[in-house]
Amino acid sequence: MTPRRILRRLSVAGAALVLLTPMTSALAQAKPVAPKITWGSCGTDPKLKPFQCASVRVPTDYDNPYGPTTKIALTRLPATDPAHKIGTLFTNPGGPGGPGVLFVHQDAQRIYTPEVRARFDILGFDPRGVGQSDPTTCYLTRADEDKALANFAPFPVGAKEQRQAIVDAAKLAAACQATSPDRLAHFSTANVARDMDLLRQAVGDDKLSYVGYSYGTYLGATYAKLFPNKVRALVLDGTLLPAWYSGSDGDRSPIGVRMRQGEGGYDTYEQFLAECKKAGANCVLNKLGDPKTVVEGTLERLKTHPVDLTGPDGSTLKMTYAVAVAVTFTSLYDPNGYPDLAQLWVQLAQLSSTNRALAAVQAPQAVVEWSRRKDDYTSIGTVLQPCVEAKQSGRPLAYPAYAAAADKKAPHFGEYRLWQGIQCEFMGIRDHDAFLGPWKNKVKQPVLVFGTRHDPATPYEATRPYADLYPDARMVTVEGWGHTTIGKSACADKLTTDYLTTLKAPADNTTCQQDRKPFDPVPTGKKAPRLLPQ
Repeated sequence: MTPRRILRRLSVAGAALVLLTPMTSALAQAKPVAPKITWGSCGTDPKLKPFQCASVRVPTDYDNPYGPTTKIALTRLPATDPAHKIGTLFTNPGGPGGPGVLFVHQDAQRIYTPEVRARFDILGFDPRGVGQSDPTTCYLTRADEDKALANFAPFPVGAKEQRQAIVDAAKLAAACQATSPDRLAHFSTANVARDMDLLRQAVGDDKLSYVGYSYGTYLGATYAKLFPNKVRALVLDGTLLPAWYSGSDGDRSPIGVRMRQGEGGYDTYEQFLAECKKAGANCVLNKLGDPKTVVEGTLERLKTHPVDLTGPDGSTLKMTYAVAVAVTFTSLYDPNGYPDLAQLWVQLAQLSSTNRALAAVQAPQAVVEWSRRKDDYTSIGTVLQPCVEAKQSGRPLAYPAYAAAADKKAPHFGEYRLWQGIQCEFMGIRDHDAFLGPWKNKVKQPVLVFGTRHDPATPYEATRPYADLYPDARMVTVEGWGHTTIGKSACADKLTTDYLTTLKAPADNTTCQQDRKPFDPVPTGKKAPRLLPQ
């Protein structure tokens, strides 16, 4: 055990001791060495032939750079014009807990323009604790986890469920601490930023070119603060305001309240209903009457009378009020999917009002997508980053009161998003190397910041305060709907391409439009990237 770890253990125990020795001083001054990357095949799947894969080891604890190491899995899509390559474009798809390797494999060829793919190797990595990197797990096996979480609802409804949810959250936190204590103790975004800087050195780039989506903008802000002189270009899309996430502004509300996702979800939900109404026959909900009246009435019935839908594999999904809210929130990420969401609500409205046999009713695409996304994580442990770095309320027993207030402010979605952080209230492990502000940085280069007007997960109101953390941020508003701009606006794509390839940044307060309205016919082959709910 290193002296630094001994000091931390004693501090946790409440001892007022300071250990300053030559060894601790030497460890603090030691610099980690960039790993060597040996690129190879990504496997036998023909779809992965264009990509190269590798894994490297990085320090588990940067206070002890020559001590234990952590595996980081990575992949790259090589530049199509290597003779004119600028460097490597690092990416992060969000989360926290989003696997960057899977993101690049599934989406890089589609969401980045030919000009960007010609000039950059597109790199994705699974952050420490996530995916194919050494994962943070909460149970010994996946079967154990599935069994333990089998009865978890998206959020509790009513006093009885709320009491049980608090108990279950405490049990989950205990399981995670028992299974992955060391990985949790070094799980902070600051350590991911340090990993990314080692990877930047490993690929031979003097400065970082980076695109971060959603939580990836928090990683971007952390990197900018820790390594301001190592930035070449930052594209930050769907901004997560660091003070909200970390609690560094003194707000001790639960993280699920601070993030304003309830308000963002409810705003986008109302936009979905309004656009549906304006779309007339192009939105099937209009056949049943006023869309908001239909959906609100159905939600109320689902609180006491859930209905069953059958998935493509024959399994049955019970559509409770909580599941319906969660499916809707996730479906609001992509306006191309709003027709499917409308179809879901038509089925639920008809089924909940008739109580007829439901076994033969097939789940709409919106439900299929939601069910599939639940399997993106190796373990629920990979999404626990806020537990070890963000400040918590310290009042888990007050969550029912917080829920009531959140529901009044943002019906349905406020309560749903509040409960997403309840397990963090019981997490006794902290990463003492986490960075929690102040957040103003000294990056000299212009950075490109995107905000979508109606974004359920990263509300637009955070965009300007986030941009103001940088000395020269160029904020672009995309008028439209959904989470982040990719796959939705050719205007935003062009600005991103020009900025990354030439460092030509648009004027601050530029505006872009989306390519289509939510209920316009979807172009053939149009598909949204799999950005993950935070």
